[in-house]
Amino acid sequence: MQGLLHDKVAIITGAGSGVGRAAALLFAEHGAKVVAADIDHEAVEAVAGEVVKAGGSAIAVECNVTDMAAVDAMVRAAVDAYGRLDVMYNNAGITTQPGQTFMDATDADMQKLTAVNLGGVLHGCQSAIRQFEAQGGGGAIVITASVAGLIGFGGVLYGSSKGAVTSLTRGLALEVAPRGIRVNSVCPAAMPTNFGGGVLKASEAARQHTAGYHPLGRVIAPEECASAALFLASDLASNITGVNLPVDGGLSAGKPMSR
Repeated sequence: MQGLLHDKVAIITGAGSGVGRAAALLFAEHGAKVVAADIDHEAVEAVAGEVVKAGGSAIAVECNVTDMAAVDAMVRAAVDAYGRLDVMYNNAGITTQPGQTFMDATDADMQKLTAVNLGGVLHGCQSAIRQFEAQGGGGAIVITASVAGLIGFGGVLYGSSKGAVTSLTRGLALEVAPRGIRVNSVCPAAMPTNFGGGVLKASEAARQHTAGYHPLGRVIAPEECASAALFLASDLASNITGVNLPVDGGLSAGKPMSR
């Protein structure tokens, strides 16, 4: 049985760790030719090596998503290696430091967060769309947004950047639909990754505490977010576009009634 992304070419940004690494391994398992991209060259080389060792096809590309020229070069690398592009997974993102409030943030903090979380997505979308159009249309864009883009959660600065991304997902989906291009996002809640200083990854106590915010009673595994991205990237979602899909253990559904 063929995988959900059989013979498709997929770029994954932020692929050096966390959700990006999980997605690189999962997409390759489902037949994708993976272009693993990250600002951390050593980390993304290691992930591409993991994919190849598991029997998949992957190349590593160092890319700073805040640089449009670097993003264009990443897409060219995908096309040079594999001949086309079918999936752009804009996953790279950053957050604020643990405990940082809105009033603690400097102008530099605000600019950096916006440059990566929104600017990086805009760059990835533009570059991918140009390539999709050059191929005659079609293609799928998936974005890692956040439950913080749907409800008040995770801090003001981070939430505002992800709110912009969920709005972008809806608006861009409408604009490019006539060319057969789909645009969707996944909106995970708290995950044990390197994000935010890696607190949840390092501390069982922190994971247990944070799990209490989620109605299903546990934090989100990176592989669960990657699985949702796989679905949206695949032909199983061929008539789905403009969707911000929560992967949040029920967090965005509301507060459960006490018993």
